[in-house]
Amino acid sequence: MDNQEQKHQRRPRYKGTHPKAFKDKYKELNPELYSDTVAKVIQKGNTPAGMHRSICVKEILEILKITPGQTGLDATLGYGGHTLEMLKCLNSKGHLFATDVDPIELPRTQERLENLGYGPEILTIRQTNFSNIDQIIPESGPLDFILADLGVSSMQIDNPERGFSFKTEGPLDLRLNPSKGISAAKRLKTISESELYGMLLENSDEPYAEEIARAVCLAIKKGEEITTTSQFQKIIKDTLQFISEKDRNNEIKKSCQRCFQALRIDVNNEFEVLYDFLEKLPAALAEDGRVAILTFHSGEDRLVKKSFQQYYRKGIYKEIAPEAIRPSAQERNSNGRAKCAKLRWAVKS
Repeated sequence: MDNQEQKHQRRPRYKGTHPKAFKDKYKELNPELYSDTVAKVIQKGNTPAGMHRSICVKEILEILKITPGQTGLDATLGYGGHTLEMLKCLNSKGHLFATDVDPIELPRTQERLENLGYGPEILTIRQTNFSNIDQIIPESGPLDFILADLGVSSMQIDNPERGFSFKTEGPLDLRLNPSKGISAAKRLKTISESELYGMLLENSDEPYAEEIARAVCLAIKKGEEITTTSQFQKIIKDTLQFISEKDRNNEIKKSCQRCFQALRIDVNNEFEVLYDFLEKLPAALAEDGRVAILTFHSGEDRLVKKSFQQYYRKGIYKEIAPEAIRPSAQERNSNGRAKCAKLRWAVKS
């Protein structure tokens, strides 16, 4: 009989308020248990891992003018920050529907909201793309308010297994729903140079699109692997060594951000999905119904702006935002991920 006592396994020491490895961020990944740590990270202007800081909350609520008894839709549930604020406005009267394609984050968000007391009597969540808004209407009826936050959630960006960021090593995936479609790595394997050039130009206005497209396709032709975030980043970095030393690091960082964005938009068909949503939007809104859409790059903003203007000229919308609303200077300074956000709105006739 073995009488030897089992040694106590100590939890690894938590190094600092913002450790680098995603798996080590157990305090931030369980924010309800470590609120002090999370508060310190936010105070420094960062977003804690596994969390998302909602953008333009005050401005969105002012636009939507939610009152108890109304029915609305959060078309992009994400972490549920905007959802929570809209539920508070309903004050347990009315109903909020919410959609999201992400099978990993959706159940986590649903559980968080249920733990806060928002169950199926006030909140209905569906795992579907927001372009399928027409499939929600038979259940919800015409909607009094709709919000679509088109940004990628911080939880998705920070998790290296999702491959959304070049800051950490991970598979070059970039899919919002990893069980559907093909990964960004597979997309690159079959893409032509002219197609990649067009993608980088159209999806992210990449100024070095020609050079990067040529280098990526040449590397693949030679049999080089581009299956991880760091491998894709390295090709971009090596390609842009001709930039003057003074500007090189900053330009490479910006190009990496744009190239990852362009690939993400492509593998998730984001422009096509947004176009479908905007086409179906007027029919989903009740009379005097309000919609707010938060975008994070120029391509999205152009689509939203043109759609709102088109339906305004036709008399379908009686009022639209005269210009895009930007987050306040205070919010942009305290949350780096708010810097490129633009908010537009419309009111149904």
